[in-house]
Formats: sequence, structure tokens, C-alpha cells
Amino acid sequence: MKSRIGILLMAVMLLFVACKRKEQHQFTHDLLLSMTPVKNQGKSELCWAYAMLATIETEHILRGDSVNLSAVYIGRRLSHYQQSIGHFSSSQRAMGMTLLNMISQEGVVGYDVLPDDASDDMPTPQWVFLLGARYTPQEFAHSVCAPDEYLAQTCWPDSPYYKKVEIDVPDNWEHNRLMNLPLDTLRKHVDNALRNRHPVCWESRGHAMAIVGVAHDEQGRAYYVMKNSWGTKGSYGGLVYMSVRKMWKDMIAVYLTREAYEGK
Repeated sequence: MKSRIGILLMAVMLLFVACKRKEQHQFTHDLLLSMTPVKNQGKSELCWAYAMLATIETEHILRGDSVNLSAVYIGRRLSHYQQSIGHFSSSQRAMGMTLLNMISQEGVVGYDVLPDDASDDMPTPQWVFLLGARYTPQEFAHSVCAPDEYLAQTCWPDSPYYKKVEIDVPDNWEHNRLMNLPLDTLRKHVDNALRNRHPVCWESRGHAMAIVGVAHDEQGRAYYVMKNSWGTKGSYGGLVYMSVRKMWKDMIAVYLTREAYEGK
């Protein structure tokens, strides 16, 4: 009896392993942009900051520059920023536009001086030292991302197209307004941006990531390649392969440079 039970358990385990293996797709990259190392947001709710910073980082790499930016700094300055605009909340949730607004006011610093594993007693940098010069975080941020460099886009069918609309989701506590485009038009701009080697920041109601490529599986089905912020553990080293259908179904907002939007 014991041997039969052992055989049965072995068969169940083999079936489970086989099913898990079957779920793993083999992806071929049609396009994969250069990127900084995958970061880890840990238990924070700062995916919006990680995703937008990852987009900025890849954009700089493609220009022949190199920046690696600290989302921990953004997390530490979030309460100050919220208070400055009269918003009081214990939640860290926000949107990509919040990151753009924040670095304009609060600045940003390099990842090397305030990494993901920075302890609470590690001081928040007051200066950025670069090429023998000293800058405030705000001055450094302006060199990293110019005002109005990124465009915020959405598809909100209940509102007029080709006008800016406020996205009615809890994360938009700043009441930011995004350009509302028909889905086919927005998809065309995003796909053209990627083909012209520009990253795109993508947001859903629950998470945000940077789109850094396109791929297809063994059956020819198309996927967007996302740079996540949950570390490198897992089958794809921190990348997420999201089906085209799911990406657009879950999309709330995307952010891309003006050059990317214009297909340059």
C-alpha cells in the first residue's frame, strides 16, 4: 500500500512539474532596449516612481548618456511634496505624472548614494556631485528631465478625445490632466515610439512598469517587454512579458517623450 501511495504521489508531482513547465513560454525579442539594472521596490508602493525613472534612464542610455536614479529618494520626499500641495495621506501610491512633478520641485539623486537597500539611518543627500561639480537635487533633476519633456496620454472613452481630461482614479490625487486619445491612435504612437527605440512608461490601476521592448512566443503571439521593479528573481530576470491584449486592456496611462510621440 505504501509503495502504491508513493507511486501516486510521484505521478502527481511529475504532472505538477510538467504543467509548470508548460506554462513557461519561450520568448524571442523583436526589440529590446538597453536599460539600467532591475531595481527592487520591496514593500513600498512606489512602482510609479520606479517605472517612470526606468523610462527616463533608458531614454538617456539611448542618447548616449547614463543616469541611474534613486526611487528611495522620491519615497523620502513624498510627504514633503504632498504637504506642499495640500494633500495629506499615508499612502505612497501615485501616478507617473507625480514623479515628473516631484523631481521638478524636490529634485532627484543618483542610485549609488541612495540605493534600494538604503537603511533608515542613511541620510538623504543634500547635494549631487558630478564631474567635479556640485548641484542641488533640483538642479540635477533639471539636467535629467526637462520641464514638459514627457507627454501624459490616456484613453478615457467617456470623455472627449483630443482634449486633456482628469483620470478619475485614487492614484491621481494631484488631479493631473492627461491627453485623451482614441485607443487605436494611442497604440500607434506607442508602437512607433518603441520602433524608434524610445521606452514608454505604462500604468494600470494596480501597477506601473517601463515598456522596453517587444517580443513573440513560440506560437507567434505578440508581447510587450516590461521592466519591472520586483528584483531579478523569477524566470525572466525581472522582465515581464505582457500580452498585447492585456497591456491595452489594463492601461490607464502612458508617458513618453515628445520625440517618441512624434515617432522621431
